[in-house]
Amino acid sequence: MPKIRTSKSKPPPDGFELIEPTLNDLDKKMRDIENESTDGKRKTEALWPIFRLHHQRSRFIYDIYYKRKAISKALYDWCIKQGYADQALIAKWRKQGYEKLCCLRCIQPKDTDFGTTCVCRVPRNKLEEGRVVTCMHCGCRGCASGS
Repeated sequence: MPKIRTSKSKPPPDGFELIEPTLNDLDKKMRDIENESTDGKRKTEALWPIFRLHHQRSRFIYDIYYKRKAISKALYDWCIKQGYADQALIAKWRKQGYEKLCCLRCIQPKDTDFGTTCVCRVPRNKLEEGRVVTCMHCGCRGCASGS
């Protein structure tokens, strides 16, 4: 969640008014997801929508800075510092092979049973025919760049 702005905090850099409506919508969706009932869901399944929205918000900041070049470096750094985007996830997206990475937990070998990356990182053409893959961490159905 982004930091709460007070009267003593620095004002956002120029250009924030262009992305503020989208970020406010994403924050509202996040609050709705957090307040949603988790009855009938596994413990990990309850967190999947939060991971998806976190990914969406970070991808939005990444796209407008690196792809469209619509915001300044100062605004990008301010968004990272305020918690609107995940700096480590964006750093991975810039590396070859990680362009579609869903979350950082999928590439951490310590979080899996066999000490490898998550099954969602396996390209679809390497999986069995008709096999449906769902990540146990974030609910991703495949984030390998070669898919």
